[in-house]
Amino acid sequence: MNKTLIIAALSALSAGTAMAQSSVTVYGRFNETAESINLNGTTTKQLANDASRLGFKGSEDLGGGLRAGFQLEHGFDASTGIPSSSAFWGRQSEVNLSGAFGTIRLGRFFSEAYFASADYVSMHNHDTGDSSDALYAYIGRNTNKVAYRLPTIVKGLSVEGSVSAPEGVVGAARTWDGAVNYNAGALAMGLGYEKNGAANQVVARALVDLGSFVFGGYVQRDTSGFAPTAKLGTRTNIRLSGAYLVGASEFHLNVGSAGSYSNVANSSAKQYTIAYNYNLSKRTKVYTYYTGVKDGSANIYNAANFGIAKTGSDTKFSAIAFGLRHNF
Repeated sequence: MNKTLIIAALSALSAGTAMAQSSVTVYGRFNETAESINLNGTTTKQLANDASRLGFKGSEDLGGGLRAGFQLEHGFDASTGIPSSSAFWGRQSEVNLSGAFGTIRLGRFFSEAYFASADYVSMHNHDTGDSSDALYAYIGRNTNKVAYRLPTIVKGLSVEGSVSAPEGVVGAARTWDGAVNYNAGALAMGLGYEKNGAANQVVARALVDLGSFVFGGYVQRDTSGFAPTAKLGTRTNIRLSGAYLVGASEFHLNVGSAGSYSNVANSSAKQYTIAYNYNLSKRTKVYTYYTGVKDGSANIYNAANFGIAKTGSDTKFSAIAFGLRHNF
């Protein structure tokens, strides 16, 4: 009887230890705006979704410094309740293994070059909704990816690269992306690279956090970024952003300027965004913003991002919005 009780106690203890070594987190965000948008003089009122999501992530300690993990993230339109893409786990679906050797990731996930640049300096609303960066050339592919992240050798330095397989899809090319991030006190820097067939882009970013004042920006150089098969040529895209933080209030301003592609006349564009956020708590904020995009007559950006029909002249998009964002 005593032996039986001891064995049972040890089994219960080992089961409890195993459970303690594993964890699963449920997280998400609801983010919606009421907007008045103007497309080339036509005004429309709408309730818009700004990258709402539901996610699950977990990890298991395998012992010896080895850890397995996963992350699933579903994007949905909070104004209608329907998925925001045809893939249910369209935002992320990955499994990973990490240890002293670094981290190996497999599945579907965004380019680290994007997180190292455009997303990093979009402080107002994390690069979502109509106020998101309309000029950044994202040329990677998020599916069928294998990534490797180096272990931390220098404090504040992270390096990751990935490849996405075409898997025999006609017209699809193998894509590559990589990013280097370095944080040193108030200064944070990033470098990203993507290649998709003949298209490629390189981007450098810097951000300075002075407490109440935050300043950042990036410079991107890309080739045929918005249409890899159209041979648009090369261009330079620059974005500057700033924020003033006081109490629960945030005041934001950012300006983007994309030069003309070398093979396309009148293809330059500019974007301006001014925003105010008020943090009701660490997880909930209300905000308002004005954003506008003035596109050249080539209409590369407003057609792709906002559906403005090609008219042969400059096109304009603008939006005035009030929003509510809650993270959980």
